[in-house]
Amino acid sequence: MRKLPVTIATLIFTAVSGQPLLAASCKQADAVYGDRDGAYELRFTPINSVAAAASNKFTLKVLKTPLTLDGYVMPSEDPSRTIGMVMFHCPDGDATGADLEACTIWQGMVYGMSAKGEMVNLQPEAGEAADKVVLPGIGPAIRGSSIWGEGKASVAPWDVLDFKECGR
Repeated sequence: MRKLPVTIATLIFTAVSGQPLLAASCKQADAVYGDRDGAYELRFTPINSVAAAASNKFTLKVLKTPLTLDGYVMPSEDPSRTIGMVMFHCPDGDATGADLEACTIWQGMVYGMSAKGEMVNLQPEAGEAADKVVLPGIGPAIRGSSIWGEGKASVAPWDVLDFKECGR
């Protein structure tokens, strides 16, 4: 039997059941989110390394522009939190702290939110995808960054991005 692409399968499931595809049926590493204005897409991808310090990897695409930002989520301790970073044009290979600071657009806590509105630390890539991802302060950080302006980002995203699809 031929496997249908996820987007077609999603449309069929939604049409037959009247229910949208739930985030719980998707792994965090495959989840795709969008902001309420349709200006940004946050797409998680597998890290494919057991030695990685990050628990999740993603891209943040500024739609209707050529801009794509790289992001990582890492666990922290005491208290246990998930911390994220969004970067733009960071140098490859060895980079100094100053290099990383210069290319970091946003850094802060990353939360997953259930359909009931319960906020938790974002699950690692093998866990169930969150219904919403919360990046507190991402909009103001983008407005104050090098990616803001004419021909670049012109809409600041809200802190909450909604599950759109499973990108596997």
